[in-house]
Amino acid sequence: MTLRQAQGTTGPVFGAVDIGASGGRVMAGRVVDGRIELELVHRFGNQLDHRARGLFWDFERIHRDVIEGLTRLAARYDQVVSIGIDTWAVDYGLLDADGALIGDPFAYRDDRTAAVIEDVHGKIDFAELYGIAGLQFLPFNTLYQLAAEQRGDRWARARTMLMLPDLLAYRLTGRRQAEATNASTTGLFDATARDWSPVIMERLGLDGSLLPKVIPSGTVLGPLLPDVAARTGLSRSTVITAVGSHDTASAVAGTPLRSSAAAYISSGTWSLVGVELDAPILTAESRLANFTNEGGVDGTVRYLRNAGGLWLLSECVREWERDGGPVDLGRLLGEAAEVPGPVAVIDVDAEEFIAPDDMPRRIAAACARTGQPVPRTRAEFARTICESLATAYASIVRQAGELSGRAVETVHVTGGGSQNALLCRLTEEACGLPVIAGPVEATAIGNVLVQARSHGALSGSLADLRTAIPT
Repeated sequence: MTLRQAQGTTGPVFGAVDIGASGGRVMAGRVVDGRIELELVHRFGNQLDHRARGLFWDFERIHRDVIEGLTRLAARYDQVVSIGIDTWAVDYGLLDADGALIGDPFAYRDDRTAAVIEDVHGKIDFAELYGIAGLQFLPFNTLYQLAAEQRGDRWARARTMLMLPDLLAYRLTGRRQAEATNASTTGLFDATARDWSPVIMERLGLDGSLLPKVIPSGTVLGPLLPDVAARTGLSRSTVITAVGSHDTASAVAGTPLRSSAAAYISSGTWSLVGVELDAPILTAESRLANFTNEGGVDGTVRYLRNAGGLWLLSECVREWERDGGPVDLGRLLGEAAEVPGPVAVIDVDAEEFIAPDDMPRRIAAACARTGQPVPRTRAEFARTICESLATAYASIVRQAGELSGRAVETVHVTGGGSQNALLCRLTEEACGLPVIAGPVEATAIGNVLVQARSHGALSGSLADLRTAIPT
């Protein structure tokens, strides 16, 4: 991928707002000689906000950082045609009757859903739920979060629910829409009909008016609000275009999958491991294997398992840095590669690793409980995490192939994990298949690809778009 200073360049520019649970960025994308070129314009941090009532996202801070990024984008380019927004899934904001946000969004790592899961499954059995929504069980899926909201003091005022990228788009355009890929992660979405499920809504006592109209990625929402254009310096003609607003949907769109025999691993805070399909798999076997059917760009299905990710390592690093100086991650991974065996392998999907804080202690406890070598040094912790992730990846890739009837021949690793040479090597060894690393910025690339097609800079099918992915 080409990252370049593009002062004075010409041609349409597409802004990609890409926000994850640990940080965000605004990037400028252009199509040059049939390939996507990206430039980083603004990077900002993101983190959970610990409050007395639980874990939250500081939405106003996120919004300010997006505005700052768009302001820098406008200062650098005078032909910004469109902006696309993607974030992580499942989290949302509630609007009141006047369209105002009712408090900051809860963060999915908050444990408030533990008290409502049994009640939800009493209203709609999980087997029936899976047959409609096709989602793997995760305690933080949106439907469980909304069940928790129904017991809280904000619910009586709630009139509209917007997923986070839709909430940001609303702040920029005044339009309330639900982009399909993120809607598909809520547990309220019919994976076959590709719209909100009236059955699930009725069983959970949710009014259909709470949810806005579902739109496909590639839909042009409309121009920026006048005050947003004035504040950022962007043209009044700049529009917001719905991309694969779940960051993994954009990441998969931005992965150079050349055939149905390719699996993908979007490796970041979480790991999303699977294959791309044309239709959901809603069988009992799929449900028991805890696979999920999430929407992808152009009506594709991201058939995958959500697995633990580099969150485990980043939380360890955060803990170590709190107790001392900065950690050189590259050096740490180099030392981890030299750690001799045997090395413990933990269950990266275990609920005990979802919450923040004390990650080294929790990993050590899991190793001791299962009778495995307990990591003592930072390098040993890093090696255990990488070995455990690679083991999980291999298992999921194998299951994805078996359940979908695909003979997987290659594995693509994108996102931050693609820069982790140790993790990629261990994944290749565990899978027994060639691993293709990169692009690192698959999410931003997928974001820009969809925008570029919507505005005539590219054309064709998703396969055609992928030929524009830089190599």
